[in-house]
Amino acid sequence: MSIKLRLTVLSFLQFFVWGAWLITIANYWFGMKGWSGTDFGKIFSTLGIASIIMPALTGIIADRWINAEKLYGILHLGYAITLFYLPQVNDPSTFFVVMLIGMMCYMPTIALSNSIAYTILKDKNYDVVKDFPPIRVWGTIGFIVAMWVTNLSGSKANANQFYIAAVIAIFLGIYAFTLPKCKPQNLIPKNANLSEKLGLNAFSLFANYKMALFFIFSMFLGGALQLTNMYGDVFLSEFGKVEEYANSFVVKYSTIIMSISQISETLFILAIPFFLNRFGIKKVMLISMLAWVFRFGLFAYGTPTGIGLAFIIISCIVYGMAFDFFNISGSLFIETTTSAAIRSSAQGLFMMMTNGFGAIFGSSVSGYLIDKYYTHNGVKDWHHIWIVFAAYALVIAILFQLFFKHKHNRNEKFSVSH
Repeated sequence: MSIKLRLTVLSFLQFFVWGAWLITIANYWFGMKGWSGTDFGKIFSTLGIASIIMPALTGIIADRWINAEKLYGILHLGYAITLFYLPQVNDPSTFFVVMLIGMMCYMPTIALSNSIAYTILKDKNYDVVKDFPPIRVWGTIGFIVAMWVTNLSGSKANANQFYIAAVIAIFLGIYAFTLPKCKPQNLIPKNANLSEKLGLNAFSLFANYKMALFFIFSMFLGGALQLTNMYGDVFLSEFGKVEEYANSFVVKYSTIIMSISQISETLFILAIPFFLNRFGIKKVMLISMLAWVFRFGLFAYGTPTGIGLAFIIISCIVYGMAFDFFNISGSLFIETTTSAAIRSSAQGLFMMMTNGFGAIFGSSVSGYLIDKYYTHNGVKDWHHIWIVFAAYALVIAILFQLFFKHKHNRNEKFSVSH
């Protein structure tokens, strides 16, 4: 097996073990367990807590003491153990603790998988810019396949989704130990201060008005992403409570419908260089924010049949623009506006604000609001929930247009592979 194929397998499995439950856990939580929305918001906040703490910590460990591929394998084995244990938990508080441990193991492996791929490709004299993107796109495909497996196996509302992910995570953990060695580089100078060792010097970017605004808006958009991950599949599934829609394709195969979002994501990434070079980062990010408005707004009027079904499908297609145009253009903004000395830690700061604080904010606030204002006698008012989410995204877009100042240089060229 060629090294590029082995790394493709790594990328595929990396996101398979996440996609098997991330979009469908709400069906398990609300449908099988009958637990509250506020507690569910806390569960999704574990992604944020782990994203704040673990990537930097594991990065230091991999840079200093342990081969990256070995650390990666150990973390996936720990992740598998927590997934096997989750179905045994019968109260929300314990579920939160176990999920937090699981996310502490899983979230840093996203960055580690990229680091492993970069290291091995460079060691084998491959062109990272050319050869990594075709490998990484299989991660999104793995996420889609996992969603389909969970749905088609009848596991979207029961504990089997965790077992599917756990079995594959064990295989992935063992598989990682067979990869070429990625030894610690020890590139941090011995005389570096504690701030430099931990990558904390990137926080100096908050002293810059434009960068501070960028990171604040990154947090709010990170919150929007969690809303669609948390509630999209359960929203479609709960149409099954309406007799007219109980046997519809959307209800039976809600996870497959949601996977259109990830398929769209793989396609919109190809359009990013054109949009960035033509319109600049600010306009592209603004397009992303408006796409979130349409994503949520179309869901508000979606139904499993007729024009309502078209709204759901279009919403899933729009997701690709909403996700890619913000995450990738935001990463490129960091790449082109920060010095080489802090660029890596600045990218980590971007992840911390979106997947860390943004995830905590979006999951916690949405869970509280849905429980308090939009759940009546156990029934969620999905129409108004999505309207509120759409209004939230629209307010962010307006504020971003008013306050974020960035002049586009038409001679500045961007590439998705930066």
